[in-house]
Order: sequence, then C-alpha cells, then structure tokens
Amino acid sequence: MSIATRTGDGGTTGLMYNRRLAKHHPRVEAYGCVDELNAALGLARAIAPPDGLGARLLEVQHDLITLMGELATAVEDLPRYVADGFKLVTPGLTQRLDQLVAELEARGVAPRGWAMPGDTPLAAALDLARTVCRRAERRVCALQDTHQLQNDEIIVYLNRLADVLWLMARAASVTPSSRPVPRPPGRRTGGSAGRHDGRSAGRG
Repeated sequence: MSIATRTGDGGTTGLMYNRRLAKHHPRVEAYGCVDELNAALGLARAIAPPDGLGARLLEVQHDLITLMGELATAVEDLPRYVADGFKLVTPGLTQRLDQLVAELEARGVAPRGWAMPGDTPLAAALDLARTVCRRAERRVCALQDTHQLQNDEIIVYLNRLADVLWLMARAASVTPSSRPVPRPPGRRTGGSAGRHDGRSAGRG
C-alpha cells in the first residue's frame, strides 16, 4: 500500500475508527503538535549520548505515541479504543517525569538568571523541543476548553515534560557561555513575558 493514499487531498484527515475531520480541526492541530514534539525530541536524541539522556528521551518518545493515539481518537470512541487494548495517558507516566525532575535538580541543575538557548547543539535542540511542547500543551488546553478532552492527565504530562526539557537543556549547556544571563534591572518577578528564574516564559 502506498503512503500516497490521496484520501486527504480534499483537506480532511482520518482519526481512529474511520472518522474524518478537517485538517485544521483543533483535535488534528493538537495531535499534530505532539507529532512535531516527537520529531524535535528525535533530533535531540540523535545528538545526545545513547546511554543516559538518549535513553530517557526515547522513553518520552514512546509516551508521546500513546498520547497521540489518545488525541487521535474522538471522545465517544475512547471506550472502544481501550477495549481494543490501546493505552491511555496515566498519572504513572507523569510520575516518571517527576522522578526525572528530582534527579536533575539533585545534580544541581537549578534556575539561575535567564536561560539563553544555544550554548551547545544538544541544549539548543532540547530548548526547541521545550517550546514545541508548550505549543502542544496550549493546543490540548484548547480542546479542554471546548469539552473535547476527556483525560486531563494529558495536560499535566505535557506541562511536566516542558519542565523536564528545560532542566535537560540547562544540564546540556556546558560551555563557558552557559552562564546565566542577568535579569534586566527593574524587571518584575513573574508575568507572562518571562520569569527571572530563567525558565521559559509562561512556565506552568
């Protein structure tokens, strides 16, 4: 069977169980952003040492396959999806990310000043993945606002993953230029434009 099915030539795409939606539908946008996130993590994993960080990133990529499958299923089809043996996003996946946060922070990776992406290729790739993760999180929140999301744990997972990627990027910033950028004078703490702790703007 060819990859070129031509079924999407009219601007629609398929969900699980033969449902079709416009390619600009919020659900398609949500799982499409997660697909982009998985690709960005693949880039970071290609740069990372295969043991340690690379293995952790691969675990996350497997989680995102689970997440994409759930998002690509209409809410009314989820009981059938589970009955067919597919997995859903669970608190256990998020707990594994919480453990990663604890491990990285125990190594001394902590917020200090503003983080400037680009110190090393790996750090840059991880920061790029983090920003894609935040976009995916926003798209899933849009589904939640329109009552098209049954499993709120998906948002929790993406929120925590963005924190993990921020810490991983800082750990990968090992060059002399990776010193924190001082906070601009008079800058107020918090706010949507960024935080003085060096983490990403809009950090959850």
